[in-house]
Amino acid sequence: MGKVAILFAGQGAQHEGMCAELAQVNEAARAVFARCDEVRPETSDQCWHASKETLSLTANTQPCVWAADMACARALEAAGVHADAVAGFSLGELAALAFAGTLDEQEAFRLVCRRSELMDEACQANPGGMAAVLKLTPERIEELAGEAGAYAVNYNSPAQTVCAGSKEAIAALCDLAKQAGGRAMPLAVQGAFHSPLMTSAREGLEKVLAGVEFKAAETPVWANATATPYPADAAEARELLAAQVASPVRWAQTLAGLAEEGFDTFIEVGPGKTLTGLVKRTLPQARALSCETPDEVAAVVAALKED
Repeated sequence: MGKVAILFAGQGAQHEGMCAELAQVNEAARAVFARCDEVRPETSDQCWHASKETLSLTANTQPCVWAADMACARALEAAGVHADAVAGFSLGELAALAFAGTLDEQEAFRLVCRRSELMDEACQANPGGMAAVLKLTPERIEELAGEAGAYAVNYNSPAQTVCAGSKEAIAALCDLAKQAGGRAMPLAVQGAFHSPLMTSAREGLEKVLAGVEFKAAETPVWANATATPYPADAAEARELLAAQVASPVRWAQTLAGLAEEGFDTFIEVGPGKTLTGLVKRTLPQARALSCETPDEVAAVVAALKED
């Protein structure tokens, strides 16, 4: 049997009623939502009852997806599931850091709430957009993004790279991608996440993180920006986490690195199955499982017991 990694979902995976069923029947999951509500009282209600439109607002999306991620992870933990490493996609990285013990859980949630505000402010100050580009290599997409004045920011899989930039740059990139034989799809997001247009959010996070305690991770946490485990040094870890909002998410490289380290089972926690799909496209031989509902928790536990 190979190693097991838990993957924490990111912004964009949200949906109406997320984790409602799990919270009803699972004490560990319900406790996470209770702790989040102590910091931000509307969190559980939004996760379970808010409309798609309400959940799509960055100030709501990030706290709600983080809470759902952590609730699912704690449910697996309570069921005896052990992870040899963790990683989170964008926002999910903060859930991974809390789950691994690097950040206090409620402190991490407060950080998420502030992160969402800072990113929203950056979106207002520097309006932008994002587009997923398909059917071209990451290297070719980087070239086209440079021509358009955009940035390659999410290396989702060998066949999909997301770019960010001003609205004009994204429109130009979509045209260039089509001319090059690729396909570009604008994304329904509020800004140019993980690009230099988020510099003000990074600077704001640096100030917030200066007062946050970082502990040694109980489980290795793989960083988006480097596709390697977080450094043990607290100052370096703070710098890396702050930089994450304005740096590319090297997800395909992270999955490849984990596979090289002997990981063959990947469990996505939180809403949706986006990361499960990316694992299947990047590592076809790996086992990819998703976990949001009580039935899925039971299925993950059963699958691991068979090994």
